[in-house]
Amino acid sequence: MGRGRAKAKQTKVARDLKYRTHETDFGKLAQELHGDSDNDQPREDPDEWSDYAEPRRD
Repeated sequence: MGRGRAKAKQTKVARDLKYRTHETDFGKLAQELHGDSDNDQPREDPDEWSDYAEPRRD
């Protein structure tokens, strides 16, 4: 018992998401997914585990 309110709320939210019209800015979405085009150079991240690696013996 007591699940009625929770289920009603979930149904309301689901209907709202299904039938609401969305204004999607695809340019902004692409920029967010791909990052800034100004910083095309890869970052130089130091290998934090290189201090723990055993030296190679050939």
